[in-house]
Amino acid sequence: MELLSFKETKSLLLKYGLPFCETEIFNSLDKAIEYAEEIDYPLVLKVFGKDIFHRTENEGVVVGIKNKEDLKREWEKMDQRFKIKEGILVQETVNGRELILGMKRDEQFGPVLMFGLGGIFAELYKDVSLRLSPLDKKEAEKMIKETKAWEIIKGFRGEGVNKEKVIELLVRLSKLAEKERMIKSIDFNPVMGNKKEVLIVDFKVAI
Repeated sequence: MELLSFKETKSLLLKYGLPFCETEIFNSLDKAIEYAEEIDYPLVLKVFGKDIFHRTENEGVVVGIKNKEDLKREWEKMDQRFKIKEGILVQETVNGRELILGMKRDEQFGPVLMFGLGGIFAELYKDVSLRLSPLDKKEAEKMIKETKAWEIIKGFRGEGVNKEKVIELLVRLSKLAEKERMIKSIDFNPVMGNKKEVLIVDFKVAI
């Protein structure tokens, strides 16, 4: 499998109305700095390339970029480590609860959708619910309620997450999976959710 380029991935997200945080890709530090000043600090840097499936494990993600000096220093380190590949993503920092949404295309059953707790919890708990596509709002809500993430969404020890926006994101992911049959897998981890918004922060789309 091969990952879609950032440009292809962004186009796909926009086409199906899948909300994502402010993100752009750069090969020029000067242009990255200009963009950083537009969206404001703190920021996140991520290396991006069609053959990079595991950024975090390979030191390809840096969070908490507080100013231009931080950005220059971490950019140069990442550039040396990866020789930039396709480019380096500059992203806004989004606060909220971490969720995971995904899809894998089964040869027999077609698109299988996944939902659960995201970030490190996805690997730690492996607490996810699965459904065959297509998915409607009623079934999407059932998916959410089958996982530990439901307690987080309701507001366990925190402000909670906008349930309707999570449901809408699942339904739109289902529509994408149904229409774009060349796509073999989709991994949105994490998706950051709070009371106001639910935004895809990290995305891998493979064909």
